[in-house]
Amino acid sequence: MTQITLALTKGRILKEVLPLLETSGIRPSQDIAGSRKLVFQTNIENFRLLILRGVDVPTYVQFGAADMGIAGKDILLEDAGGGYYESLDLDMARCRLMTASSKDTGIGEGRIIVATKYINVARKYYAQKGRQAEFIKLYGAMELAPVLGLADEIVDIVDTGNTLKAHGLVTKELIANVSARLIVNKTAMKTKFEVIQAIIDRLRGAL
Repeated sequence: MTQITLALTKGRILKEVLPLLETSGIRPSQDIAGSRKLVFQTNIENFRLLILRGVDVPTYVQFGAADMGIAGKDILLEDAGGGYYESLDLDMARCRLMTASSKDTGIGEGRIIVATKYINVARKYYAQKGRQAEFIKLYGAMELAPVLGLADEIVDIVDTGNTLKAHGLVTKELIANVSARLIVNKTAMKTKFEVIQAIIDRLRGAL
């Protein structure tokens, strides 16, 4: 029987996706939350789950180490790879990818400095706006960059906006609405079509 591997994103997406899998009749053989393992068999023969960092999910799917994956749209926008189809919007783990800056900063039309972990997205966005920008890659504590004078603006995920407010920042422009998406390796979609389509149908039916 054909082996199918689904890569899942740790954290918030995993918490929201596991009940969806349960509703669709897919259950891991062990409690994922209480385990340090990264590979889990399921109640479905030859169907297993991988637990990865979100940023790694597209890579595993692109190169065929996983047939399918679930990752945030922000990760997919930043990923420059390809090699997969975006098959389903799961409409969960919703948030927004936005620009933000200090309340009292009047940013003119000149060159600005932008801090973000989404360098590819930000570069494309500011180029489309016709803005000259220099980019600084940060992996966390993005809100500190404008406060400490490291950057004029940030590009980051915004959920409630409370963290921004706590640091005196305001959201400015929406770049993209973000939610969890199901992606499928292009080769696997051809060679394992019936099995993969059945899983997509299960998930779609459970939404």
